[in-house]
Amino acid sequence: MSCWMPGCPALRMCRGLASLPITCLERAKDLKTRLGILLHKPELGHGIGTSSKLQLGSRQRDSSREVLEWRESFDQLLKSKSGVNAFHTFLKTEFSEENLDFWLACEDFKKTRSKTKLASKANRIFEEFVQSEAPREVNIDHETREITRKNLSGATSTCFNEAQAKTRTLMEKDSYPRFLKSASYQDMTKQASSRGTSKRSHT
Repeated sequence: MSCWMPGCPALRMCRGLASLPITCLERAKDLKTRLGILLHKPELGHGIGTSSKLQLGSRQRDSSREVLEWRESFDQLLKSKSGVNAFHTFLKTEFSEENLDFWLACEDFKKTRSKTKLASKANRIFEEFVQSEAPREVNIDHETREITRKNLSGATSTCFNEAQAKTRTLMEKDSYPRFLKSASYQDMTKQASSRGTSKRSHT
């Protein structure tokens, strides 16, 4: 709509635009064009959303299967990173997470190749978890503790094997069954099962 009356809003706007530098006007037009292209291509956004949903659905199916596998055996639980995390959270509620932390420290220790690092790591693990009155002392018998102490004199990747095995057995026979019966794991299995049922109903 055009208007040539003095004080007309449209006229004031036109004069205001005319006073702007050409580069500003060109940038505004360019921006408008780009916005128009994006607004008229809804299929672009739809494609991205669909891809994300597919990937998310795939991850959910994988995690659901994984959660249900944890109850098959303690080994299955320990093989899963998210399973170890869930078990660790449960052990914290029982104030016994040091058993799993020790087991994980031993697994990491076995991967050490440097003899110098092997010795320093061995001493650090022993002082933190194994020696009597250690800050995070694990529940092993006196004999196993002494065997481990002697192993430190010539530290090898196997020097914690016996103590690690005892701790693993303790977790498998004691903490693991309670974890499977815990409210947190029961909730996880229900969610995993419902996702599996939902998937089958849509196929």
